[in-house]
Amino acid sequence: MGIILKKLISSLLMPLPLGIFFILLSLYFLFQKKFQRSKAVIILALVWLFTFSYDPIANKMLYQIESSYPTLQRAPSDTQYIYLLGHGHTDDNTLPITSQLSNEAVVRLSEAIRLYQQLDSKPKIIVSGYSGTNSDIPHALMQNRLAQALGIPKEDLIVSSEPEDTEDEALSAKKLIGNKPFILVTSAYHMKRAMKWFRLQGLHPNPAPTFHRASKKNENYTEFLSPRALMKSHIVFHEILGMLWQKIKG
Repeated sequence: MGIILKKLISSLLMPLPLGIFFILLSLYFLFQKKFQRSKAVIILALVWLFTFSYDPIANKMLYQIESSYPTLQRAPSDTQYIYLLGHGHTDDNTLPITSQLSNEAVVRLSEAIRLYQQLDSKPKIIVSGYSGTNSDIPHALMQNRLAQALGIPKEDLIVSSEPEDTEDEALSAKKLIGNKPFILVTSAYHMKRAMKWFRLQGLHPNPAPTFHRASKKNENYTEFLSPRALMKSHIVFHEILGMLWQKIKG
């Protein structure tokens, strides 16, 4: 219940829901015949929605978070484990396994496999994640299926299906890995927060960020009211809330 409530609250504190809230608040003031307040709030709503759906602004905000750690081009030779953080999936057997996992989960696994293939002494890949609220199958098992379908031997895979969030995954990593050298794979926007959780457990993984969404190159200054930009802003808000939650928890 705690996980569901936390997700519900965080989903409401995002750019689009807040923008809609401002519009509804403006309408409330309008019906109350408080015209000055209504005008001020509707202007706020329009500026708010324009700002966070304008790609150059959203892109710059997200880039600041995603660039916290550079790409891990080569896996360190002493790597014994690759810990892959979970994302999302659906368990619809009418679809291929590549379609049952979210795009982000597939990219994360691809990065883990890329680094795995660089090493002569093959590390263990730890796939992680619980079933969630919309599936009976743990995410870790879904990643395990895809990894084997892509040629990773069963004996080189470890399934950690209990963790419900990144903090749990850090606790799981401490039990499974201890002080052995390992690589942490997750999305670039999530890496800063993930590294903090892992370091709080006394772990020092080599960060391998992937699934980058922001770039300094090819910015489109004519992309107004963009759903893609709104998604970037959504991610920024989500990570800021996640970092605040980390501070609250200590």
